[in-house]
Amino acid sequence: MSAVLVLLLLAVLAVVAVGAVALVRLLTRELGALRDDSTARLAELKAESAGQMAARTAEMDRRLQMLNETMDRRLSELDTKVDRRMQSATETSSRIHDRLGKLDEATTQINARARDLARLEQALRPPKARGGFGELLLANLLADTFPADKYALQHTFRTGERVDAVIRLDRALVPVDAKFPLDNFHRVVEAEEDAERALYLKQFGRDVKGHVDAIANKYIRPDEGTYEFALMYLPAEAVYYELVCNRLGGTTSPLTYALERNVIPVSPSTLHAYLLVLVLGFKGLQIEEHAREVMTYVADLGRDFTRFKGDFDVVGKHLGNAQTKYGEAEKRLSRFETKLEQAAESELVTGDERPPAIAEQGETVAELPRARDAA
Repeated sequence: MSAVLVLLLLAVLAVVAVGAVALVRLLTRELGALRDDSTARLAELKAESAGQMAARTAEMDRRLQMLNETMDRRLSELDTKVDRRMQSATETSSRIHDRLGKLDEATTQINARARDLARLEQALRPPKARGGFGELLLANLLADTFPADKYALQHTFRTGERVDAVIRLDRALVPVDAKFPLDNFHRVVEAEEDAERALYLKQFGRDVKGHVDAIANKYIRPDEGTYEFALMYLPAEAVYYELVCNRLGGTTSPLTYALERNVIPVSPSTLHAYLLVLVLGFKGLQIEEHAREVMTYVADLGRDFTRFKGDFDVVGKHLGNAQTKYGEAEKRLSRFETKLEQAAESELVTGDERPPAIAEQGETVAELPRARDAA
């Protein structure tokens, strides 16, 4: 029994072994086929992947080439712009350096002018020098505005007083004074405290009124050919501003006081305006003078025309008389001509019957009374 079981077990083992071998062989064949199929599919996938990779690589190369070209072009344009900007910046920097150099030169010149002005200010601190400088400026301004025969410098009156300049306007003179007291004005400018400045302003106001009185009393002389006003030349615009704005203190404005005394304050700029007005006045006087000359000439022409009209009327009367006499003479000439023709006809009729001498005498005797009648 146990032997049978062993045999059966051996048989089963043999069958199992045969089946296992067959299964192994089948699995081997299947694995081989699967390997071949996988190898083929893998080859196909490799080929397809290689084609796609080649296409992708070509596309990437093309795009990289385009990108490189674009970047090269942009970089080239950027380099050009940068070079141009650098050149412009270099030129601008050069101009700035040139301007700075010129500015340094101008600053040097300004400093030199400032030193010159400082020296001029020191030189003009004495009143006499300052007055001479003001007279020089006034003389230059008059020379630039008027012809030489329309103004005079250092005009002397009969009292011995001498004014800096006079302007000849028509038949009268306009006195111009260029000496102005500026000492207290300089003290006003240099004062550091308000109380001190106010004190010097009052003193300067008194100086101005005193100078106005001196001009009015010395130079306004209608009996010596001046107008009833004078010009007070102020050498600085700042002084004129102080006068006009009435910042000198006191109840009466120095400008009002000067105008009440017929003294007109003028600065370098306003004096030029006044002088231009005077120039226009000169032109108006010249036009008026020319107009008078024209009117005189027209009056002479009127008188000449009146004489010519009288002569023309006389000539017309003579011509009328001559025309009348001419008409009468023409009528007499016509009658005389008619009588001559009649005499000629009568001579032709009687000429054959009488000798020529007798006929001529008879005709002459017969014609004379008729000729007298014709006359």
